Amino acid sequence: MTFTLRVVAGGRGLAPAPRPPRQPRDPRLGRRPFRRLSVADVVVGLFVLVVLYLIVAVGRDTTVAFNPAAVVTVDTSPALLPYDAARSLLRMFIALAASYLFTFGYAYVAAHSRRAERLMIPALDILQSVPVLGFLAITVAGFIALFPGSYLGLELAAIFAIFTSQVWNLTFSFYDSLITQPPELDEACRLMGLSRWRRFWRLDLPHGAIGLVWNGMMSMGGGWFFLVVSETVSLANRDYALPGIGSYAGAAIAAGDLGRVGLAVVTMVVMVLAVNFVFWRPLVAWSEKFKNEQTEPHEAPRSLVLDLLRRSHWPRALGQLRRRLAEPVNRWGDRVLGTAAAPRATTTSASRLQTVIWALGCAALGYGTWRLFAYITEVDGWGIFVTPLYFGLFTLARVAVLMVVASLVWVPIGVWIGSNPRAARAAQPVIQILASFPANFLFPFVTWALLRTGISLDIGGIVLMALGAQWYILFNAVAGAQAVPTDLKQAMDDLGLRGSLRWRRLTLPGILPYYITGAITASGGAWNASIVAEIVTYGGTTLRATGIGAYIADAAQSGDYHLILAGITVMALYVVAINRLVWRPLQVMVEAHYG
Repeated sequence: MTFTLRVVAGGRGLAPAPRPPRQPRDPRLGRRPFRRLSVADVVVGLFVLVVLYLIVAVGRDTTVAFNPAAVVTVDTSPALLPYDAARSLLRMFIALAASYLFTFGYAYVAAHSRRAERLMIPALDILQSVPVLGFLAITVAGFIALFPGSYLGLELAAIFAIFTSQVWNLTFSFYDSLITQPPELDEACRLMGLSRWRRFWRLDLPHGAIGLVWNGMMSMGGGWFFLVVSETVSLANRDYALPGIGSYAGAAIAAGDLGRVGLAVVTMVVMVLAVNFVFWRPLVAWSEKFKNEQTEPHEAPRSLVLDLLRRSHWPRALGQLRRRLAEPVNRWGDRVLGTAAAPRATTTSASRLQTVIWALGCAALGYGTWRLFAYITEVDGWGIFVTPLYFGLFTLARVAVLMVVASLVWVPIGVWIGSNPRAARAAQPVIQILASFPANFLFPFVTWALLRTGISLDIGGIVLMALGAQWYILFNAVAGAQAVPTDLKQAMDDLGLRGSLRWRRLTLPGILPYYITGAITASGGAWNASIVAEIVTYGGTTLRATGIGAYIADAAQSGDYHLILAGITVMALYVVAINRLVWRPLQVMVEAHYG
């Protein structure tokens, strides 16, 4: 207790000082966040327990015994649809988590090392051009050899295939956000002496958050699009179908059972809506806080799930735990990565070691490339590339038409959705369903429509390719429009700028970095989608288009690895040439003028 000297009626004496008014404690800083449980706490806790139970219940079936000699058939009983849907959803989220981890490491190194960038970005162009079917054909034997006698090898092969359909647009998005950071924010981090580790969490990741969220939604859609291919694994010219909604739909399509195909479609729509409501919409509303602006938006995106989490005490409890664990991890990151202003001390021997490692890596890459071409050409020589090069011209024409039409249609729609929170809330689940719809589900209807109208698949295939490619442009246009600062929009409103002038001065400069990312991944996605779009089979009817996608699909069906690798190599050549000659120069221009 403190005392002050006070004059009283008989002289001087000591009297207690009046206590200052008690300040209310911030509930976020309390030591006992669960002092009183609320309804939100109970709901969130029960939801987490149910999710954990479903993961354990579904995941334990991934390690059952596997006999390659046994004939595996897919049971299309409607009662199995919930279980199949849960198995597919588990694979999707595991692949998505792996995609984000790969993105953070790969894009960060490529953006901060010019030497690595020269190799890693062309490699990324090549990887995104390799079709999912090509990854499966090459890697499935290795995964099964890792876990002989267990279905876990097949599960990992399917997850890896889904991963390859999700990861590339995420990596391109984060890479572009890293190379287009505002210079004033970069200078602020240097003046503050932030380590590379702390800068990643305080600047790099928040600056790319909006693009990562919207491209994550697109990645999930890409995983659904190739789900039928991913869950049907081929080994030694035999097909093995894993339990899942994709294999269920594939079996129903092969049997010509439209009723079961319809049930699979309904189940897919329900899953997409549920994931959007529980997972993606809260992330979109949460990522709004990372916009680089000085004015609060009139109407920000909202989410019932996010509101429920904010009313619960669970985030505060986890936040306190995170703060206690973060500082030791941050100190470790500071020591390992150093700061941008004071990087890690490197000795001459360490520099020479890096040069030696780099030289050995390039030598290994060159040797692997030589061995690859030696294997491809060992039967038919270099003439094996003539046919896929010729077929690739037809697919190139379809991709060009698709890109022009998709840009003219979806960029204005994406800007409208991203600039209007109400429109975003209404349109987000719709475009999620459209982007997630596997082309294989539409084969029966496309076959019927093309046969009735007499339209060739050479033209109709553009529509099927668009189903797997155009959404990259739409989602990135939405993300770019959403990232435009509100204060700039209000400034344009105050100046009375409307119509084409507003598009030239604000909208196009704001969305161009995002559009380039969407265009690069859409172009690669279109080539990838040609595998399933240039051959349509339903029941006993098969429609075929001339193109490199049909060429690779035929080679995979026959099990000829020489033709498979020749087709994939030529497809990669087309994609890399387009990216190097068209999209990369545009990206450099956008970075210089609008970064």
